[in-house]
Amino acid sequence: MRPTTADDNVFDFDALLHPGTVFEAPRDVLDHPALTLSEKRAILASWASDASAIASCPSMRAPAGLKKPVSIDEILDALRAL
Repeated sequence: MRPTTADDNVFDFDALLHPGTVFEAPRDVLDHPALTLSEKRAILASWASDASAIASCPSMRAPAGLKKPVSIDEILDALRAL
């Protein structure tokens, strides 16, 4: 999925507000060629915040269709990789 379009330079706020519905894994954010460093950091930080806020209910961190929720460790590793 693409959170931005190269043609009109419009940012998809779903990527920021609900990263798990746009990206399957934090690594996908890092590998996305159209996102700036700041956008990647914001998306991953939002994802980390969500994962921390609902740590007691991991099923809420996994969008429909994913086999397992994304762990906070995966998200923090991606943030460190920036």
